[in-house]
Amino acid sequence: MKARTLLLLVLSALAIPAQAQYVIGSAEELQNLKSLPQEKVYLHHTGPIVFTGEYLHYAFYCFNARNNRASKVSFVGYVALVNQQGEYVLEQKIRIQKGQSQGDFFINTDVPSGNYKLLGYTQWMKNNGMEQVFKDDLVIINPYQIDQSQILSDKLQDKTVLSELAGQTIDSSVVQIKLSQATIGKRQKIILNLKNYKAQLGYGNYTLKVQKKSEIPVKSSVNAIDYANAYFKVKGELDKAVGDSLFLPEQRGELLFGKVTDVEGQPSIGTKMVVSVPGEEFLLKFATTDRNGNFYTYLRKDYKKGIAIMQVAENTQDVNVILGETPRLDASGLDFNSFSLEPGYVDVIKMRSIHNQLENQFYSEKPDSVLLGLPIDPFDGGMPETINLDDFTRFPTFQETLVEVLNYAGYRNNTNGNDYIRIAQDFEAYNEVENDFPAILLIDGVFIPNHEKVKEFDAKQIESISLVRDQFRMAGKDYQGMISVLTKDRNYFEDYAPENGINIAIQKASPQKNYFKQRYLTEDQNGKRIPDYRRILLWEPHFEIIGEDLQFEFYTSDLTGDFEVVLDGFTTYGKPISVYETINVKDDGQ
Repeated sequence: MKARTLLLLVLSALAIPAQAQYVIGSAEELQNLKSLPQEKVYLHHTGPIVFTGEYLHYAFYCFNARNNRASKVSFVGYVALVNQQGEYVLEQKIRIQKGQSQGDFFINTDVPSGNYKLLGYTQWMKNNGMEQVFKDDLVIINPYQIDQSQILSDKLQDKTVLSELAGQTIDSSVVQIKLSQATIGKRQKIILNLKNYKAQLGYGNYTLKVQKKSEIPVKSSVNAIDYANAYFKVKGELDKAVGDSLFLPEQRGELLFGKVTDVEGQPSIGTKMVVSVPGEEFLLKFATTDRNGNFYTYLRKDYKKGIAIMQVAENTQDVNVILGETPRLDASGLDFNSFSLEPGYVDVIKMRSIHNQLENQFYSEKPDSVLLGLPIDPFDGGMPETINLDDFTRFPTFQETLVEVLNYAGYRNNTNGNDYIRIAQDFEAYNEVENDFPAILLIDGVFIPNHEKVKEFDAKQIESISLVRDQFRMAGKDYQGMISVLTKDRNYFEDYAPENGINIAIQKASPQKNYFKQRYLTEDQNGKRIPDYRRILLWEPHFEIIGEDLQFEFYTSDLTGDFEVVLDGFTTYGKPISVYETINVKDDGQ
């Protein structure tokens, strides 16, 4: 018999209410917290002006605020869009690897025109307030809404000021951009080379984009050099005192927490909780409530369903369970850009909107692909024996199926309570002691605390049963083996209502993507008939320079005019690099 222990995350020393802010209890505890470096975030994005029907792409960099190297603290980051009223319009959770991540927002017709702030942060950064958070201005134009009051003004904008604002701080002394052609026609290939002239001093992590210059004058986005100057003096340690509340760092995964109270509303102390994220690749977590009735766990693996079922491990007590929420920072005091529309922009707005509609109409012909995360081993290394019921004679109920089909599992009568399923031990030593522990039972990844309630479950709905005979110990309790039932529809969790718990949606981290890259081949006649109004010709959110030369290629679209080539990022020594070049696309007849 192999003894196995599933991860138990019990933060029993913390006193965190349902708002998930930890209260610092002593000077010693404060000193330990201050030893953990603070972080700072930089976002390179495809603003500063975005229309309804377009994607805002971003590259996320997370740094140790003490040494400007990639942070090793947070596993999760956040990107948010805030309006001038301080309201969070959009917010995404993203997973960080080696201090980097990426993502995008689709700006739909519900988002009104206006001046916005793009924020980038981690939970740990929120402890130092909005000063620690990355902020950049963004203009959104929604031509499909009548109300444009947020960006209408009686005063004409000063073109001289706008021209000055459009300038960018650059540094081309380390890495330079070399283009095969600076002037080119539509749907033509361009070779782009990055030349590193400083050897190891130029090695680092960068973002590369080729994007049409905005026809509407607007303040430029913050680049890496601007960011380094603006956030150079942010604090490198926690800015808190004893007695202050604290946002917990998400070091070991996505923090998931809740609170358990009894029927009188008092904290339920020492209650064993099970958190299951359902699906074929399910996650199973166990935790124990602390003296305030709080329980915590971290989701590190790339779970597939944005659903969590939190319930008492044994239905021996009536309790109430609530999912904890992390409060947002107050954004009401932010200063916003004062961009305003002018009558001369009408034709530009109309044409860009038409192009966006055409691009979205043909999206299926050039889609992005979602990167698949690492597969999850729901049995935590155990080797399951899987039985497909279609290979055997079908029996009416789940209980009968166990008796007639499975050799090692069946219901055991319990004179002191509910009957339970037991799996026969896989004896590997002559002196191994026989036990009478219950099995862990899951249906479509849902933990079933009361086995007796599914005795009569319709076996016709079951596709397969997987069985592991190893022994498990979770939350201080022993289990003999695990049974995972997979239904044909794989949707048992949809209608499951735990007796003492909740079935609730959770915010899932946004998946990363491989972005579509347009290519034009001579033999591709179908592609020639599809309109191409891409404004972003190349988007490489993250890549490394580890040599003297790096080559990319991309194709121009049906749009003419000036396109900006931007290399932006940081060397391994923390030096910011921002380099710009321009490509002019002309009509083929010109």
